[in-house]
Parts: sequence; C-alpha cells; structure tokens
Amino acid sequence: MIALEEAQAKVNRELQVLPPADVPIAESLGLTLAETVIAPEAIPPFANTAMDGFAVRAADTVGASEQSPVSLPVVGTIAAGTTAARPLKPGEAMRIMTGAPVPDGADAIIMVELTKPNGFEVDIMAEVPVGNHVRPAGDDIAAGSEILHPGTVMAPGHLGVLASVGRQTVTVFRRPRVGVMSTGDELVEGPEPLEPGQIRDSNRVTLLALVREAGFQPVDLGLIRDDEAELEAAFRRGVATCDAVITSGGVSMGDYDYVKAVLTRLGDFSWMQVAIKPAKPFVFGLLDEVPVFGLPGNPVSSMVSFELFARPGLKRMMGHLEAERPRIRARTTEPLRRHPDGKTHFSRVVASKVGDEWQVRSSGGQGSHQLMAMATANALAIVPDGDGVDEGELVDVMYLG
Repeated sequence: MIALEEAQAKVNRELQVLPPADVPIAESLGLTLAETVIAPEAIPPFANTAMDGFAVRAADTVGASEQSPVSLPVVGTIAAGTTAARPLKPGEAMRIMTGAPVPDGADAIIMVELTKPNGFEVDIMAEVPVGNHVRPAGDDIAAGSEILHPGTVMAPGHLGVLASVGRQTVTVFRRPRVGVMSTGDELVEGPEPLEPGQIRDSNRVTLLALVREAGFQPVDLGLIRDDEAELEAAFRRGVATCDAVITSGGVSMGDYDYVKAVLTRLGDFSWMQVAIKPAKPFVFGLLDEVPVFGLPGNPVSSMVSFELFARPGLKRMMGHLEAERPRIRARTTEPLRRHPDGKTHFSRVVASKVGDEWQVRSSGGQGSHQLMAMATANALAIVPDGDGVDEGELVDVMYLG
C-alpha cells in the first residue's frame, strides 16, 4: 500500500491547468480569474449623496437645532441620474435624492429626517460637518487600481464589480468537461425487476452530480459492458471530447477487471492500493494527454475516492489555488470505532456547530456498499490507524457541506 499523500501527489504532478479563455462576465461565476483587472475609472465616478435630503454648505448649518432651526431657500431638486442646473450658492439648499451628484458649491448633505418644509424654504434642524453623507468620487474604487487579481474564484460580487467598471468579458480558466462512465456486466438501469446477480447503477448518477456540484461540466459517457473493445471505444470517445474522464469499477486486482487490461494497453497508468478505507484501489494516468481517474466500484468508495483525488485534481485544472475541502476539528459525541489495519479510515459522519464547537456523530453503517449513510453524512472524520476515537475526543474532519 502507498500513503494517501503519495497518491495525491502523483495525480497533481500529471495535471495541467486548462488554457484561459475570455468569457462574458455572466458566465464567469465559479471560474478562476486568469488576469489582473485594473479599474479604468473611479467608482463612484462623481461625488454623490448617501441619503435623501438637502445639499447644503456645512457653514450654513452652524448652530442649527430643533429649537432654533436655520431656514434656507430651496433653489432646485436633483434626482438620481440628473445634475444640478447650477452651482449651490452660500445660504441656499437643494433637494437631493440618494445617489444623485452633489452640486458644485455644496459640501454636506443633511438627511430629510432632520429638516422640515417651510414654504419655499427648508428648516435645517441640526448642524452637520463638512462631508456629511457625501460619498466622494473613487470612494469604492480608485481609477487605475488593481481590483481583481489572478487566482480569484469569481463570486457574484466580483461580477458586479466588473460590471460597475464597464467590463463585459473577463479572462478565466475554463470549466473542465468531465466524462463519467460506469463499467460492469452486473449493472443495469431503470425500474425493471433485477435478475440474479444484477444491481442498479447508482455510481454514474452520483458521480455526475458530484461533478456538477463541484463546478465542472458533466458529460455522461454511459454504462459500458465488460468487453475490451467496448471499453476501449468508450475511453477513446471520452478523451476525444472531454478534459478528464472518470470511471468506476474494474480497478481492483480481480481476474475480470477489464478496465485494468484496457488502460494498461492504452497508456501509462498507475495502479495503486492506497492506505485508506474506503477507496483503497485507485487508478490514474493520462490517455492522449487527458487525465483518467479510475475509481472503485463500491458506491461509497467511489464517492470518497472522488473527494480525495478527482475533485481536488479537477479544481487545480480550473486554476483553483485552494482545491481541497475545508478541514475542521470536531469533538465526537459517540465513539468512532475501527480495527488496526495500517489504513486511515474516512468515517461518514454528521457534523454540526454547537456554540463555538464543531461536533460529529456517525451517520450510520460504515460499509463501502452502504450508500444511505454516505447520503446522510455531511463530513468525513479522518480516523488514524488504531482502535478508533473515543467519545468526547477531538478528530480531524473533512467538511463536505
């Protein structure tokens, strides 16, 4: 057996970041920025008001109070999207709406709640300082400043920033197309009654969903029989149309593991027995320069293997600088038992935050075939070799939520 870290390092050495591409900003969500974005203009582009109220000169409000208001003539109204007809003169006020440009001559805004209409005048009932409720030009973004840097994973706010400075496209590392296939004569699809020895294919549906959830583009390569010609054709088709291929099943040491026979003939693949449970058998290599991840066939094993190898590897292909799932320290609320076997166990658990502390409990049966417990889990407790973890002890957890 080899250590998990050695197997992961082997994957990372072979993977290459996908070429960058220009895409409309609306399509960049979740992608990794491949350029430095410089603001071509200031945001906001002009001084504007943060409040509905009146544009004034601060000096004209000195001494104003509710008991002794200062009355100023109202000489105009400035709505958002318009500008003042003329500069504000000393001893005047202009009605102004949130976001509207502050007129020349004004240096403060008094909010409408601190004023009272008085015919063609307004009573100012509070003294305000220079700059009150004024948002200066460039208050958010200065012209010429770096606003986004390479490696940024684009979130909705980043798209808004780009739109605010007039960008319509952005250079990002594109989303990989990931083909998923299941292999095995024992697998069937659909609701028809099972014949002896048959099981329904759940891995392909699950892995396609994991691919989509992780932000990649899933491609269904179908259910492939244990036939070397069919398998070779499927792999050829996958690497010709996808940036990576994931297969489940046929990667163990058995005599009928046709996937092993085909991939060994087609390329330079590493057949690994990783010191983990579940997901001990794992295959990785390049076929026509396209990475192929061979995951085990047991449902839980295929999901755990995806989380440990395929997901972080594909994230790196997208240019992600942080590709791993977050790790937390959590306290067990029940024992997480196991037997010494030289492997690190990834126990399926439910993690929850109680006050300032994370706590975990088992999500159910820990067999590699027990998919229900994996479906219930939102985390994997990393239990080192030995007898397990007692109730109340701390354990490292890979959070999947």
